[in-house]
Amino acid sequence: MTTETTTQQWVKSSYSGNGGTCVEWAPRTATTTGIVPVRDSKDTTGPVLSIRAAAFSAFVAGVKAGDFGTV
Repeated sequence: MTTETTTQQWVKSSYSGNGGTCVEWAPRTATTTGIVPVRDSKDTTGPVLSIRAAAFSAFVAGVKAGDFGTV
């Protein structure tokens, strides 16, 4: 599924620091379509990942639980 990037209201992740490894997501689109658009905040015209809301929620829960380790 392709998500139109020009009409999105993008929000930077609260976990993104100033180190250049930031991601953004469009929560309004997630609410209305069930798809969570995610992109690199440094490349706003680049590719957008379209992730099903349930999968995104499971990923976030896993990150919070430490299931993926630390950097």
